[in-house]
Amino acid sequence: MAERVEQRIEARLPELEQLERVGLFTRKEIKAVIKKASALEYKIQRRALHKEDFINYIQYEINLLELIKKRRSRIGYSFKKDEIEYSIVQRINGLFKRATEKWKDDVQLWLSHVAFCKKWNKKIQLSKVFSAMLAIHPNKPALWIMAAKWEMEERLSSESARHLFLRALRFHPESPKLYQEYFRMELMHAEKQRKEKKEFEQAKMDLGEFSYSEEVLNGEMARIIYRNAVEKIKGAEFYLSLLSIAKLFDFTQDLQKEILENLQAKYADDPLTWDYMARRELEMGSLPSPECSSKQMKASEVAQKEERCCAVFEEAVTALPTEAMWKCYVTFCLERLNRKTNSEELRKKRLERTLCVFSRAHESTLLPETLYKQWLYLLLEVGLSEKATEVAAAATKRFSQSVEMWHTRLQVLIKLNSSDVAQCFEEAVRQGCLPLWTLWVEWSEGANSKEDTQALYQRSLFVIDPADSVTMKEKYLDWAYREGGYKKAKKVFTSLHESRPFSLEFFRKMIEIEKEQVSVTCQESCKMLNLREYYERALREFGSTDSDLWLDYIKEELSHPQGKPVNCGNIHWRAMKMLEGELVEKFVSKYTLLQTGHL
Repeated sequence: MAERVEQRIEARLPELEQLERVGLFTRKEIKAVIKKASALEYKIQRRALHKEDFINYIQYEINLLELIKKRRSRIGYSFKKDEIEYSIVQRINGLFKRATEKWKDDVQLWLSHVAFCKKWNKKIQLSKVFSAMLAIHPNKPALWIMAAKWEMEERLSSESARHLFLRALRFHPESPKLYQEYFRMELMHAEKQRKEKKEFEQAKMDLGEFSYSEEVLNGEMARIIYRNAVEKIKGAEFYLSLLSIAKLFDFTQDLQKEILENLQAKYADDPLTWDYMARRELEMGSLPSPECSSKQMKASEVAQKEERCCAVFEEAVTALPTEAMWKCYVTFCLERLNRKTNSEELRKKRLERTLCVFSRAHESTLLPETLYKQWLYLLLEVGLSEKATEVAAAATKRFSQSVEMWHTRLQVLIKLNSSDVAQCFEEAVRQGCLPLWTLWVEWSEGANSKEDTQALYQRSLFVIDPADSVTMKEKYLDWAYREGGYKKAKKVFTSLHESRPFSLEFFRKMIEIEKEQVSVTCQESCKMLNLREYYERALREFGSTDSDLWLDYIKEELSHPQGKPVNCGNIHWRAMKMLEGELVEKFVSKYTLLQTGHL
């Protein structure tokens, strides 16, 4: 192993000599590089190899390249790159190759190699990396797309990109993303050839026997891909994704027409089809004319377009009265309402339309649960409080099992300072859900007496699930300290300290409260006896899973005026018995730092 390391270090000497000769590095720095490189080489020449050693070596070499780049910039020297940088780049490629051969399944390692080759413009090397990576990971469509895009965009090789896409589709015949990107690539290729032909014609150059295929120029290859794709992948969403790609190219009108006709024929009952057809009206406005240059005329034109969109949506909800269709209609209205406009009339019209569509969807019992919240906030925003209260009640009646819906209704009532809040809470908490109880006690803290709030906290602990009661105990203790001070908090803690389950934060909160009494009552320090009780109770619950708790206990004994450092040995012994696995190592290392004064 030593001989191999020496050989690799000797192979570095020419570049290191050049670095010293041209003044980029000093002799002392060269020696430091050799020392560090030797240590890294020994690690990757061992019998038991570790991935981290290769990553560290690669990162060191990359950092070295960055340092050389900065030194070159500083002294203005740009020669001898073949002897210096390129030999380092070659070595890094070798390290990446060894690492990826050893840990073939690590995709991130492959991608790091790809990124490095791209940065240093190593096209031949990168082509080999892609070939090797795809041979190991043919089951990942994203890698095929990355390789094909690179061939198309960087190497300008549409043939290689096409070959990669065809290979990928053999492995993934039903991958929508692969078909979309292949479709896009063929259209890009056609556009590129159209531009080339136009430039040749403008230059009046004789192309000889070479000629451009009219089929390729018109996007026939993309049409073939589209037809093959829709045979294997169904759904309006896929058609629309291909249509949106085709619309990026100005020579695809015929192809767009074919896709749209097929979409309407096969998926006439799909809400996405209707949604697209309606929104399409926004793009089909008249061309701007001098007469329509004023802001008023522009607003009027936008209003007409939106009216046409709504006419299509009206037809859609009549032909397809489903929740999904109404959702598309409402979403469109909200999007238009949220668009900025200087026209007050247009803004008013959008608001009226949106509220009307919300009401009709609600009356048809086809308004999705997710949109009720937006409707309620819109009603509150425009000052329709009574309507908001009515809608919130109807929503909870329809979605009586939805905690989110009850939560929204309660927020509306609280915002309106309604007298029905308490009664609504009583109905809502039948769900026994933590978010509703949390909202109730938070509201009660500001609206009810301390006695009522305390009774509510105590009631919640018996009603909600034991797992959720953990959070309520923390909130109860925090509220007791804020409202009644130390004595109240101590009383609450004493009443709860046997009611499992607990959270560690519950005990830590009480410890903090006890410690704060030092600054509040300066006549005497807080009782260490109480702190020990809290720590012991916390360790009884969490001593086997939290090493930091033991360390905090030891630090308390060492730093507190009434602490007993002699107890630290016993605490350490107990911690070593209770903790398991990695927690023991973590505890030992931190305890050592504590003993040496570094923690």
